[in-house]
Amino acid sequence: MKAIIAVPATFALVYRAYSHKSLTPLGIFAAALTAAAHAIHPWNLPFVLLCVFFLAGTRVTKIKADVKAGLTLSSQGTTGGEGPRTHVQVLANSLMASILTLLHAYQLRTRRDAVVAHREIPDGSFCYRWGGDILVVGIIANYAAVCADTFSSELGILSRSSPRLITSLSLRKVPRGTNGGVTLWGLIAGLLGSMIIVAAALMFLPFCGEDTKGRIGGGESWTVGQKATLAWGLSIWGALGSLLDSFLGGWFQRSVRDVRSGKIVEGDGGVRVLTSNDVDSHAPERFEEKATAGPKAKVLHGEGANAVEKQPNPPQANLDGSSSKDPYDPKDKHRGAHFGDLKPTRVAESGWDLLDNNDVNFLMAFTMSVSAMALAGWYWNVPLDSILKA
Repeated sequence: MKAIIAVPATFALVYRAYSHKSLTPLGIFAAALTAAAHAIHPWNLPFVLLCVFFLAGTRVTKIKADVKAGLTLSSQGTTGGEGPRTHVQVLANSLMASILTLLHAYQLRTRRDAVVAHREIPDGSFCYRWGGDILVVGIIANYAAVCADTFSSELGILSRSSPRLITSLSLRKVPRGTNGGVTLWGLIAGLLGSMIIVAAALMFLPFCGEDTKGRIGGGESWTVGQKATLAWGLSIWGALGSLLDSFLGGWFQRSVRDVRSGKIVEGDGGVRVLTSNDVDSHAPERFEEKATAGPKAKVLHGEGANAVEKQPNPPQANLDGSSSKDPYDPKDKHRGAHFGDLKPTRVAESGWDLLDNNDVNFLMAFTMSVSAMALAGWYWNVPLDSILKA
């Protein structure tokens, strides 16, 4: 991509992310590096797809943001909703595309050097021909999948119908924001996001045409049917990426529900959320750390960072499991301030605690990109090792 276009466009993206608070400072830095990696490519396509994904993704995030904020809770105790995205989230969505972009840029430059320096006729082309470089398919598939996932998550949560857990055999209803929860409107929104990326790709992909036929590094013109096959294939593939993300999230990412409100608790920046059992398992460590709080409180008369007020001990249970006094009895006028503390406030709704949201997003993007290249190579009879050849 020409520097006269890439440099001001990158600064414009950085300024928009800063002014709209779409990204954290480290997120802006990661986005700038990602934009630079995409701008190295001779074609405009990778950089355009990055821009379209960023602009479309941040736009749907703002749609009814106040409504979505009330549908979930933040792990920090505030209302939910998507805050500024971190550098980890940026890389989870774009790292695979960046790698493929750099590989294809190297492939094109090697092809050019073979013609200019060695007067050799390359096997590949400088334009994009039918059955051409499958790395390009992987780049488009990456952004089609992550854009579909973003649209599905941000718009599907606004559906009037309750989401169904896709990993449940009974497709049971789950709270909004549950990993693996899907709605019909969310699936349609995912297809829309994928089609937006593919439409941009068709506009900026340098297809081989009549003017390239017979030239060195050229190719035959695309027919309308071939373009339609590529467009619909990539659009559907991107939408399937949203479904794959739901399966991965439903299986390997734990969803935590707040017992009091019934809402899903979201981790800031896509990180894991602890349940009450996780917190209780670290209670002895916290007790040891606070062992000096009592003497310190006496000396400082209750002042100091580690000085804490002694809380009344909860009633002890009898050997048979019953309690001598019910701490939850609303008729008890003398119950302590610890009322309700013995019951867990956060419980696991679904999924195993193996991956966080960023892990799931990267795994989905990686899987959809690689599998799209493999499928295109099979359909076009192009071997996968062609990605290493000029």
